[in-house]
Amino acid sequence: MAELRINWDKVAKAREASSAIADDVVDRLSRFTTVTVERSIARLYGIDGVDAYDVPLSNVVVDHLQEKGVLGEGIAYWLAQGVLSTGLSPQALAEGVARGEIELQRFEKADPYLCSLWAKEQAEKALGRIRANRKFREKKIRQFGERPSPLLYAIVATGNIYEDMVQAKAAARQGADVIAVIRTTGQSLLDYVPYGATTEGFGGTMATQENFRLMRAALDEAGDELGRYVRLCNYCSGLCMPEIAVMGAFERLDVMLNDALYGILFRDINMQRTLIDQSFSRMVNGAAGIIINTGEDNYLTTSDAWEEAHTVLASQFINEQFALRAGMAEEQMGLGHAFEMTPGMKNSFVFELAQAQMARQIFPDAPLKYMPPTKHMTGNIFRGHIQDALFNMVTVLTNQRFLLLGMMTEAIHTPHISDRALAIENAQYMKRALADFASEIEFREGGIMEQRADDVLTQALSLLESIRADSLFHAIEMGRFAGIKRRREGGKGLDGVTAKGEHYDNPFVGLFLSEQKEGMAV
Repeated sequence: MAELRINWDKVAKAREASSAIADDVVDRLSRFTTVTVERSIARLYGIDGVDAYDVPLSNVVVDHLQEKGVLGEGIAYWLAQGVLSTGLSPQALAEGVARGEIELQRFEKADPYLCSLWAKEQAEKALGRIRANRKFREKKIRQFGERPSPLLYAIVATGNIYEDMVQAKAAARQGADVIAVIRTTGQSLLDYVPYGATTEGFGGTMATQENFRLMRAALDEAGDELGRYVRLCNYCSGLCMPEIAVMGAFERLDVMLNDALYGILFRDINMQRTLIDQSFSRMVNGAAGIIINTGEDNYLTTSDAWEEAHTVLASQFINEQFALRAGMAEEQMGLGHAFEMTPGMKNSFVFELAQAQMARQIFPDAPLKYMPPTKHMTGNIFRGHIQDALFNMVTVLTNQRFLLLGMMTEAIHTPHISDRALAIENAQYMKRALADFASEIEFREGGIMEQRADDVLTQALSLLESIRADSLFHAIEMGRFAGIKRRREGGKGLDGVTAKGEHYDNPFVGLFLSEQKEGMAV
């Protein structure tokens, strides 16, 4: 495969700066937990279902502790106290809290050391369930064989999970390797996860554990019929980021959209809340063998792709460092980018190829996810199909792992099944036609592609150095990503950030990090 000549000293400096940025964030936030992290721990301990008012029991028990002012000790501590004092299960305790019969803080009788032992023992059982799903996935992939890159990534989004299942199986039969169930508009701002199967949604379908289970079963059925493993993707972002990670781990999802900055910039979720939540969610995803997709493509839908390309690279470096601190293997870091330069620009394809190739070389082990054109798609479906073809060419030539299928009717309506079939046919054609092309070419030394890559790298390094000097929090306040400014104490969800208390314990952190190390060793 041809390679650009890249200034690796600049790459090393960019990684050094992004590492310092991530360390600073971890140091500032390590003393805090969030209601979402605690709810995800409650789910890991087996708390499920809803109360008489359809409020998830994980919310009920965490809200109960927060109202009593004791959440800082952590849900693991209080569940341990309750179980050791009453002999009830975590689920029974949560149901008792929901009925108003139990106040967990009244059971603080057991020695904190015994509570720690109970918490770790029960955490290991939860990890066993996640480990079994990971091993089953690996077994299926060995059975059918791994699919060659790029994996064709198709979207379903009817709002009705049962209709989504029909469309997902149809997409798999058409040739899709990954099915992403788009999440309904606005769910990222809900501070709870809806319960059960859902049949209504706007612009997508609710992300619920039952919906995950139903879709996983549908894709397993289709995969067994087709003789290949079909991956399932959903959205691990928003105010319930870690909880959705747990649900995905329990129901064997394979890919999760999971970005460190997306919720802050594009959903106005408080930066402290998001940065704490993304860390634990990535630990869950890492232990579950789930590949994350980051959201750098979104920067280029709100900013100019030529002018702001360096912010994409800078964010990729930062996302990489956060993922490393959560214990993730590089093979699970699906860093993002997008084909969004205006078609009227001279050499736009050449510059897109340079950016994608640069990312491929800087992050050689990452399963990069390249996003199709959207911002400059119009009602001209013929030009749109050509734009998608050029995007597919770049994806194949630079060995991206995921190719999100572009739709020629992107700017007109929610694509029909026939539109998706044409998109798959287009991508498959490019995979065949360009199969060995990358190994037959060389990039001109000092040419416009290498100059463009160096310009983007230089600007990214400058941006990272400035963030290192001022902190990531300040950089977001100043609008250095996508031109969007967010206040450190502003946004949604800050009231869900809680300082850790004397007895705080989250045994899953150590277990998940150890699990990922063992997985990497294998």
